Amino acid sequence: MEKQSGITSNGMVSVNELTVGVKSTITFVNGGYGFIRKLDVMGIRIGMEIKVVSRQWMKGPVTIRFGNTEVALGYGMAGKILVKKPE
Repeated sequence: MEKQSGITSNGMVSVNELTVGVKSTITFVNGGYGFIRKLDVMGIRIGMEIKVVSRQWMKGPVTIRFGNTEVALGYGMAGKILVKKPE
């Protein structure tokens, strides 16, 4: 998967690239077993629709909402979660 300016060649972007208020569906998680398990414990899974609620500047946390749950993810974690490129 070749990355070009934040957008991968197959139409996916990281959660870090989404703007506040945008909804998208998780399509891929770029991490090992431990990272995927940590996301699973938080309720974050491939195929879920998420919405970015807030972003902090200077590589701060990104808050996402899915269902009735809000979760703050660190910048590094959010960068490993790839979603469909919004229209």
